[in-house]
Amino acid sequence: MAGDKRFARRPSRAVHVGPVPIGGAHPVSIQSMTTTHTRDLRETLAQIRRLAAAGCDLVRVAVPSLPDADALPELVRSSPVPLIADIHFTTSLALKALEAGVAKVRLNPGNIDDPDGLRRVLARAAELGRPIRFGVNSGSVRGAAAARLSSRDRKVAVTFPTVARSSPSAAAGARLSSRDRKVAVTFPTVARSSPSAAGASARRDLAPLMVDVLMEWVRQAETEGFRDLVLSAKASDVPTTLEAYRLLAEACDLPLHLGITAAGPMDEARTRSAIVLGALLSEGIGDTVRVSLTGSPVNEVLIAQNILAELGLRPRLGIRILSCPTCGRCEVDLIGLVEALKARTRDVLAPLTVAIMGCVVNGPGEAVEADVGIAAGKGHGILFREGKALRKVPEKDLLDALLEEIRTLAVKARG
Repeated sequence: MAGDKRFARRPSRAVHVGPVPIGGAHPVSIQSMTTTHTRDLRETLAQIRRLAAAGCDLVRVAVPSLPDADALPELVRSSPVPLIADIHFTTSLALKALEAGVAKVRLNPGNIDDPDGLRRVLARAAELGRPIRFGVNSGSVRGAAAARLSSRDRKVAVTFPTVARSSPSAAAGARLSSRDRKVAVTFPTVARSSPSAAGASARRDLAPLMVDVLMEWVRQAETEGFRDLVLSAKASDVPTTLEAYRLLAEACDLPLHLGITAAGPMDEARTRSAIVLGALLSEGIGDTVRVSLTGSPVNEVLIAQNILAELGLRPRLGIRILSCPTCGRCEVDLIGLVEALKARTRDVLAPLTVAIMGCVVNGPGEAVEADVGIAAGKGHGILFREGKALRKVPEKDLLDALLEEIRTLAVKARG
């Protein structure tokens, strides 16, 4: 399934994070972030390697203090993927991270108020050829960042190369040809409501505020001649996050890092991330993604892979199971069969589609459309492979028969 035929990508500028390109016509990349203390070299490097093995393209590490910054040179030397330093509050740590060799720095405009320090970081990043992400979160953009923006009537004007948006079928990743043509984008600064204002009103203001703060920093960067930027605007609720990214997509041609912040534990995070990433990517918005959840970052990578694969934006790694929700017509233990199959095929990396259907209503049709599958009846199932019925199998032998066919096809897929 070719993703670029289904979803026309928004034209964006390309930057390179080490050997990994972000934006332009390049594939959507996957990021995650370590949960270790960065100064703990052994644990941090072990987690980076697990993330890389799971398919993560870029890994971000927190740098809240000097001991963490001091650990970066060894991590950069030993990491199998490019590393990104996550910086809040102070620009001095960003400079140390750049000197340590990180491939990119993330700065949070919501909690850094140091124009001179920002200029120094931009200048050093430009000398080293390293990109920077300006990333705001809803939790940090209120307060100090909002106060730095002036009253309701002040405008923040930002110039960008003109991007043609008239045709959604424009070539994905078309490079901008002229640096001289500019379009001015003006964002009215959002007037913050009083502490007693309704939460709904504050939430309505939040997406424009995040964009205002980002665009103020973009203006400063462009004044310094720095253009290798990536932007992100993550809220903790879906509607605000969607609105913020849509505003950014219309405002500029910079590559966008998609995600939702404070997404919660596995079930909630998976749902919120799937809605945000699925909606935006299907609109052609987004160049790199991070699924955020409270738990193992390896799960972030696996969820992101599934979302991109379902959208046709990344080759699938591993099997895709199609199974019915079961109903009163099902006369085999379909739930147990699906769970057992999932557990016993974690090592299968071939991009196979496997159908496990519980009755004759949809079973034969779905099974025939898969690479391999079963359509169950009372105490038995019909085994299908590549559209053809192979044989009738007793219920007790269904799992083994299906596994045998899956592994045969996996070997065939490897060539």
